[in-house]
Amino acid sequence: MHKIDLSFFVPVLRGTFYRAIDPQFRSSAISGSRSAGRYSRPNEPTLYLSSSVDGVEAAMIAHKDTRSAVLQTIEIEVEASRIVDLRDLSALATIGIDPADAAAPWQEEAQSGGSPRSWAVRDRLIEVGANGLIDPSRKRPGLWHLVLFRWNESNAPVVRAIDPKDS
Repeated sequence: MHKIDLSFFVPVLRGTFYRAIDPQFRSSAISGSRSAGRYSRPNEPTLYLSSSVDGVEAAMIAHKDTRSAVLQTIEIEVEASRIVDLRDLSALATIGIDPADAAAPWQEEAQSGGSPRSWAVRDRLIEVGANGLIDPSRKRPGLWHLVLFRWNESNAPVVRAIDPKDS
């Protein structure tokens, strides 16, 4: 029997992550993004989270012209496995991903109907069984984001929005 190498996955992630949402969409906060993103084609649900409130603020710099002027940062409890850390160059080499593809500009390419290189990163990660990735912040080095391709289904990460009334 051939053993599958899963060493490129990080240990199970558990903790509180953060997401900026338009308050009118609070009830669907964990439904994920439904428009094109760095790691998602239009209508390819993807849950973009940050590991800190500062990370949310850094991520919003790139989206200031496409988001509601009124945003609320919410807390989301996560338990995720089969995540690849894009900061781990040896893991990326094992999988066959060039870190430059993940970092390449994507917005203009997507808006013109093209296929950004970062979408191919997602495709490759799904091929190797990943549920998501850790993405280093390009706006604030040292900060990072969690991007989930699937969640709250069988054998997938579990996410739950934390109601502020529970805090």
